[in-house]
Amino acid sequence: MYCFQCQEAAGNTGCTVRGVCGKTGETAVLQDLLVYAARGLATVADAIPQAEKKRDDQPLLETGRLILEALFTTVTNVSFDDTRITQTILEVLRHKEGLLAASLQAGTVKDTDLTEAARWNAATPSELLARASQASVMAEEDPDKRALGELAIYGLKGIAAYADHARVLGYEDTDLYREILRLLAAIDRGEASPEIVIATGHAAVTAMALLDRANTETYGNPEITQVELGVRGNPGILISGHDLKDLQELLEQTRGTGVDVYTHGEMLPAHYYPAFKKYSHFVGNYGSSWWAQDREFESFHGPIVMTTNCLTPPKASYKDRIFTTGLVAFPQVAHIPDRSASSPAKDFSRVIELARTCDPPRELETGSITGGFAHAQVTALADKVVEAVKSGAISKFIVMGGCDGRQKGRSYFTDMAKALPPDTVILTAGCAKYRYNKLDLGSIGGIPRVLDAGQCNDSYSLAVIALKLKEAFGLESLEDLPLDFDIAWYEQKAITVLLALLALGFKGVRIGPTLPAFLSPAVAEVLVSTFGLKVTTTVEADLAEIMGAAAGA
Repeated sequence: MYCFQCQEAAGNTGCTVRGVCGKTGETAVLQDLLVYAARGLATVADAIPQAEKKRDDQPLLETGRLILEALFTTVTNVSFDDTRITQTILEVLRHKEGLLAASLQAGTVKDTDLTEAARWNAATPSELLARASQASVMAEEDPDKRALGELAIYGLKGIAAYADHARVLGYEDTDLYREILRLLAAIDRGEASPEIVIATGHAAVTAMALLDRANTETYGNPEITQVELGVRGNPGILISGHDLKDLQELLEQTRGTGVDVYTHGEMLPAHYYPAFKKYSHFVGNYGSSWWAQDREFESFHGPIVMTTNCLTPPKASYKDRIFTTGLVAFPQVAHIPDRSASSPAKDFSRVIELARTCDPPRELETGSITGGFAHAQVTALADKVVEAVKSGAISKFIVMGGCDGRQKGRSYFTDMAKALPPDTVILTAGCAKYRYNKLDLGSIGGIPRVLDAGQCNDSYSLAVIALKLKEAFGLESLEDLPLDFDIAWYEQKAITVLLALLALGFKGVRIGPTLPAFLSPAVAEVLVSTFGLKVTTTVEADLAEIMGAAAGA
């Protein structure tokens, strides 16, 4: 194996024996093979003439959905189950073979249009590993081409996650599917370039906007909400991940059962949506971010439902009460089946029955935290915010969204939040907020100094807020905004957000705690020289730069 897609890659170079995330070498190879199979399918689909593609959207929808599943499955901390990954590879190959056979017969695709990945076929699981070396991330020997290709692929993995969340809620965009196929096919043909990377960023904006619309039209615009951190005396179910529809169905099925529901990690922002406020047994948030789940799940006592990525290998002390669903999977862990025509809602009855036999959760903390500052809510406060900036009450906005992680260096983000002057406001989304969202940082004229827009999936809100502030201040350039970026990254969705920011024209984005290991020195230099990309250094040095820019503004 060789895996360097996440921030915790061993030695900040790559995992070669076992992933720091917990996946085995064989799992890593199978995930590479799944991406390779998806590349081949994309190349076949992209080779079909546009007129033929637009004649019937159904094949495109089927292909697009399968590509989303394939790429999303390989995001860090989604699937550790070799059997399920193998099944998905074979499904992708079968779909590609059917599409290819029909296209070759119709003459809409020529054999000369095909890459090795597009020609590849494996009828049985035992035949898959023979293609491992060609599918490896190290198969491309040129380090710069490899870096550009992996940067775009990781951006596409995040796009797949966002688009799949939207699909679950009934929102799809066929033009987005076509663009995903085009980009993945270009990478498969060895055409990765800075232009492909930025085009991936534009596709990311489309996907994030689609998911924002899906969430808000389904559950309402997030609103300012105080979320309780304590526990009650009833048995409970803990739900983590990102899937709001799973939460909705769980809340419906636990009504009147005497079982409370708590959120964990990235599910915290569900409390901000109006649609969920009607559930009196939707108690609050338990614990913090994904990497602390081993001790927090142990303390919860009741069953845990993992809805999307964020799973870490479960400890024996709670492995028999953790459930996965959707694309999340782990060997010997109970799995809730997907919805079907005969069962339009997931069945959480096993989880509920188990919860009734469990003790109430052990309290970890008390109090509350405030969130719900997505773009609609901040827009409603725009006059107040603009006046605070014009009066000098607010000197600077610092975007500190992104991912949390285990590395000790991530204390940088806590220390930065503490060190920022009291006239600054932090805009955040994603689990990075757990590094500072429980600090008492106060407020400015009634505006909290930490404005939480939601999940990492809601990072689109941060870009929209910045663009609306630019409009409100009548500025010519985004660079004139009193705004700085200090973003934490861990997995591929954070790379997607980064590419979206670059595509929208934001410059000077600072990421940390390390530069991605998959970037070659030359590609990193292009990002630095073209977009002013920076890597975090020390709180003192970065704070001086941030506030120096504020003073200059």
